[in-house]
Amino acid sequence: MPDIVITEFMDTAAADRLSGAYDVINDPGLVDRPDELLRVVSEARALIVRNRTQVRGDLLAAAGRLTCVGRLGVGLDNIDVDACEARGIGVFPATGANDLSVAEYVITAALVLLRRSWFATDSVVAGQWPRQASVGRELSGRTIGLVGFGAIGRETAVRACALGMTAIAHDPFLPADSPHWALAGNASFDELLATSDVVSLHTPLTPDTRHLVDARALARMKRDAILVNAARGGIVDETALVAALRNGRLGGAALDVFENEPVSAESGRAFAGVPNLLLTPHIAGVTEESNVRVSNLIADRVLEHLGTA
Repeated sequence: MPDIVITEFMDTAAADRLSGAYDVINDPGLVDRPDELLRVVSEARALIVRNRTQVRGDLLAAAGRLTCVGRLGVGLDNIDVDACEARGIGVFPATGANDLSVAEYVITAALVLLRRSWFATDSVVAGQWPRQASVGRELSGRTIGLVGFGAIGRETAVRACALGMTAIAHDPFLPADSPHWALAGNASFDELLATSDVVSLHTPLTPDTRHLVDARALARMKRDAILVNAARGGIVDETALVAALRNGRLGGAALDVFENEPVSAESGRAFAGVPNLLLTPHIAGVTEESNVRVSNLIADRVLEHLGTA
């Protein structure tokens, strides 16, 4: 039986480093075969996952020898951290390794939605020439509001300001005297919603942040504002967002994360035909470069842990 089980995709070179030292099962499809996963994890000392593998309940119960969990990303809402702590299981997120990728995604999504030109592709292919309908807005001179001002929010602020934007942020957990506030103005949540041209979410999903952006919050935003959620599904009330976009109450939105992932054909129908909506499959933090950084960081942490356990 394996020492290490990898249930979702990991950079090949990093996985090979693990295989060179331990018996490894590296099968990105295991996340979709729960019965097999329960069987192979029974003797594993390390488990490496992304965001879809639910490390809780039956899986933790089956993994009787588990000593660490490597998370190929930063969010931990798919891992029962308290249960792991109670059993002495180390949980290692890839903190910092994909900050740049997410920040670039936010800026890209804001540019695409403000310019509106991407909607013209089918028309141009059909021989139409919708120049007037495709005239969009510039990013420069506008305000970006960052809900949560941790490492990714700060990376986003740096890039937004380099493009001529003004950055403001809301983060009740960051002390008012933190030097990080030099990058952005410190705003209340309501002030941020009311004044931002682009609102980008950078908070974990907790009971306090679930549906933080609901119908009330959307109503506080500018009618032509852009919302970007590359944080966690569930922070945005998707039903309220769809209604706001259909009613012209919001300028546009980009969702990289969803309340239920992966989005099924049935749940996806709720987004069909919604104007100015950009949907991506939870890939904001995943680029060719960040996958290498994330994978190597987790490989290092797992190797270090197993070598000293």
